[in-house]
Amino acid sequence: MYEDVLRAFFEEYEWIHTTLGILGNVLFFVGSIMFLYEALKRLGVWLFIVGSFLMLVGAVGDAVVKWVRN
Repeated sequence: MYEDVLRAFFEEYEWIHTTLGILGNVLFFVGSIMFLYEALKRLGVWLFIVGSFLMLVGAVGDAVVKWVRN
């Protein structure tokens, strides 16, 4: 029963992982560009960190969806 609920949750909300991954990629890219400007380096570091975390969450979510389907 628990496995069925988990499977339904991850399959129904799969789009969330994709969205978080895309947002993470955008923040990662923008943060990388901000490294080029001294005045924006601190903000760039934080965008880089948050973007990396969101990319990780998106990848883990996708992996869980694939695992649940099998």
